[in-house]
Amino acid sequence: MKWRGGRRSSNIEDRRGAKPRGGLVGGGLGTIVLVLIAMYFGVDPTFLLQGIQTSSVPSSAGTTPTAEDLKNDPLADMVSVVIADTEDVWHEIFASLGRRYEEPTLVMFTGATRSACGLGQAAMGPFYCPADRKAYIDLSFYEDMRRRFNAPGDFAQAYVIAHEIGHHVQNLLGISGEVRRAQAGVSKTEANQLSVQLELQADCFAGVWASRADKARGILEAGDVDEALNAASAIGDDRLQRQSRGTVVPESFTHGTSEQRRRWFTTGLRSGNPDSCETFGSKL
Repeated sequence: MKWRGGRRSSNIEDRRGAKPRGGLVGGGLGTIVLVLIAMYFGVDPTFLLQGIQTSSVPSSAGTTPTAEDLKNDPLADMVSVVIADTEDVWHEIFASLGRRYEEPTLVMFTGATRSACGLGQAAMGPFYCPADRKAYIDLSFYEDMRRRFNAPGDFAQAYVIAHEIGHHVQNLLGISGEVRRAQAGVSKTEANQLSVQLELQADCFAGVWASRADKARGILEAGDVDEALNAASAIGDDRLQRQSRGTVVPESFTHGTSEQRRRWFTTGLRSGNPDSCETFGSKL
């Protein structure tokens, strides 16, 4: 991915230097990271949580990285460029709709952090909190993508960020709120299906970003699309359940199958049009 010459975003909050007031009791940080990944991908983390308690998490104070900070931290630098690129793309799309795009903040943290969505929401790996309009990521997640899920590459990393920003777009458009209201009056299985459709639309929005960013700035290199598709496949509910449980339970899916995630990212990538990301049909 050609990102090094890109604009850096100022909407970055670095909490990685924050110190917990207490400690992590039980399995330690390594186990907590496993729980984050499990919850993010819709895998039941109950078996990992047994005997683990968190006595505290870091405060919400953070800093905005300087240009020098980013120069010395290539991974954070890449994240900053990708966020800036999503800002440019979604500003253009919202302007075409006669609306103003409100930029989110991306919070980089280590282990755990506070969000306006509560402490429970902080334990979900990369996630978006609609209450404070911030996306959160522990950058060590990328190492887990490479080692545990065999999904390496900077464009695979960018796909993860663009997916979370897709949730921000859904929040601004009122889609997320509509889904939450619809989920309140249906069964658990039906609520999960709505969650799947929301996640697949965020995948499609990530594809829309990639398409438009490439047309505007030529960011894609050979193999980049394959990296994103490999990552999408690696985090499908069916694949993760098969790996963790040995069986697949479709009614418990919350993010979509490997095939669905690949297909919807590809849909957005090919069209470059958010109107193509209609994953809900007539269900809302």
